[in-house]
Amino acid sequence: MKRLFTALLIPLVFGGCNFDEFPDFSTEGEFNYKREMRGLVESISSYASSLDSGFVVIAEDAPELITTTGRQSAQIDSDYVSALDGVAQTGLFYGQITVDQATSASERNRLKAYLDLAQGDGANILVTDFAFTEANIDNAYDLSDNAGYVGFVAEQKILDTIPDFPVPIYNRNRFDVDRLSQVQNFLNLTNTGGYSTRQDLVNDVRNTDYDLIVMDFFFDGAAYTADQINDLKFKDNGRRRLLIATMNVGYAEDNRYYWESFWPTNPPEWLRDRVASTDNAYYVDYWKKGWKDILYGNDDSYLFRIIDAGFDGVYLKGVGVYDYFENLEPVDEESDSEG
Repeated sequence: MKRLFTALLIPLVFGGCNFDEFPDFSTEGEFNYKREMRGLVESISSYASSLDSGFVVIAEDAPELITTTGRQSAQIDSDYVSALDGVAQTGLFYGQITVDQATSASERNRLKAYLDLAQGDGANILVTDFAFTEANIDNAYDLSDNAGYVGFVAEQKILDTIPDFPVPIYNRNRFDVDRLSQVQNFLNLTNTGGYSTRQDLVNDVRNTDYDLIVMDFFFDGAAYTADQINDLKFKDNGRRRLLIATMNVGYAEDNRYYWESFWPTNPPEWLRDRVASTDNAYYVDYWKKGWKDILYGNDDSYLFRIIDAGFDGVYLKGVGVYDYFENLEPVDEESDSEG
C-alpha cells in the first residue's frame, strides 16, 4: 500500500496533478453521506410520482451528487439524475461569493462540468445568479442562455422581491407551459418577507409572465388558499405556468408546522445542533426514518401537503448538507432503508 501511495505522489510532486484523476479509496463498508442523500432524493421522487406522475422534482446545488463519487471524471449516477426533472445552481456566473461580482472562472467551469453531465443525461438546468448592475444582469442571462440553461438574476440573495429589470423579462414566452422542458424563464421568490400579506404576494406574481415560479409553500406559517394557488398558476397573459414549492430536505426549521416546541431540550434522535449561521435551522440525520417520515410517505408529510395543495413540483433545498457531515469526525452511522 505504501508503494502504491508513493507511486501516486510522483506525478503530483513533479508534474502537478488534478486530484480528480485519482481513484476512490473509500472503504466498502464506510458510511457514504453522498449516497444517502441521493437515496433520499430518489425516494422523494418515487413517492411524488406515485401520487402525480407529472410532478416535477428539482434539486438545488450540490452538483457533485451527479456522479457516483462526486468527481467529474466518475461515472454519472443515472438513478439520481433520472429521479430529477431539473438541477438548479445558484451563483454559477455571478454572485457565488459576492453579489454583482463574477464567479471565478475556475469555479464556474467546475460547476458547469457537472451541470453539463446532468443536462446530457436529460435534466433541465436552472441557474439563479445574483447581480444588480444592468450590464452584469444582461451578461448573466446571456451566459445561461448560451449554455442552454434557463437563467434568473436576483439583485440580492434573500430572494424576496420580483426584479424590475429587465423589462420585459428575459425570454418572455407567450405560450402555455405544462412541462419543465418548455420553461424559458423563471422567478425564484422563496422569501416572503417583502410582503405584508399572502394576497399581496399573489397579486404581484400574478401580474408577471414568468414560465415557472419557485416559492415557499407557506406564507408566514400559513398555507395559500386553493384560489390563490390557482391564480399563481397563470401568467399575466392568461397562459399556464408551473408553480413549484420549496422543501428543505437537509435542515429542520423551527418555523414549520412539524416543529415541536420541546425539541430544543428534548430532541428526536435524528435532530442535531442549530446551524450557527441561522436563527431557525437545525442539522438533521437526513438518512433516518423519523426525518424521512416528516418529508414524504404519509398524508401528514411535507411533500404530500405540497402535492395535495395543487403545486406542480418541488424544489429541494439543503441537498448539499452531506458536505457538513463528511467534514465531521468519523462516526458510525446506520442508515434507515425504509421508504
